[in-house]
Amino acid sequence: MQSVWYHGAAAGTLRQRAGMEHLDRLLELTYRAERTHFWFRGFRRFVAPWLARAAGGRTDLRLLDCGCGTGNNLPLLERHGRAFGFDITAIGPRFARTRGITRVARGSIGDIPCPDASFDIVTSFDVLYGLPDDVERAAAREMARVVRPGGHVLITVAALESLRGGHGSLAKELRRYDTASLRALLEGAGLEIVRISYTFALLFPLLYSVRAFQRWQGGGQAAPSATEISVPAAPVNAALSALVIVESWLLRVMDMPVGSSIVCLARRRP
Repeated sequence: MQSVWYHGAAAGTLRQRAGMEHLDRLLELTYRAERTHFWFRGFRRFVAPWLARAAGGRTDLRLLDCGCGTGNNLPLLERHGRAFGFDITAIGPRFARTRGITRVARGSIGDIPCPDASFDIVTSFDVLYGLPDDVERAAAREMARVVRPGGHVLITVAALESLRGGHGSLAKELRRYDTASLRALLEGAGLEIVRISYTFALLFPLLYSVRAFQRWQGGGQAAPSATEISVPAAPVNAALSALVIVESWLLRVMDMPVGSSIVCLARRRP
């Protein structure tokens, strides 16, 4: 199955165009932090109920994570069936395999090497913001293509241009979204929006202040920084984890009006 997914030409072309060597460094930092860091804990708490809604109580689905990074989110998907993932980097699948996650391969989200309508749920977590405009649009169309009619696409992206900072410079963000721009992208690919919301709303004042200061220090452009991917001191990490737990409860009953990320559940029209 992995040999079917691998699309070396597309992966190589995208790497050459976007200069993605920085992603290896980003994934190394992510691999060290994602088990305990408050942000990753919050992310999983936010998306798990949306994923369960898409699954509709089934545990026999086929799921695909596009841009799976270190593969750490595949166990979350596997609660609902058989999960597969691919990443543009070589290091991401290697990290995944060190954790015993084997259904991973290399490939490009702009040219997904899978047949039409071959998955029940397709996900993409914090990938789109770093893609060139034409690849971003192709990625949306490709996810719509490989999900079956009536199936779901679950996406998270970085939100709001006012939150650009050191982490975005490190990750080489090309854009940050608002709910209207993400909605337009997915609807343009033929998907219909089921639900969309900002997340990390309770941390927004803190994040806005930190990133505004980073931009001020850099004279308008924040220098690349890995600070936000490093696990904070235990008391700080625990306090921020408590805030995202509270927000995860709120998100079950209401949409957030602002935040540093956006989560969107869309559906391919039957």
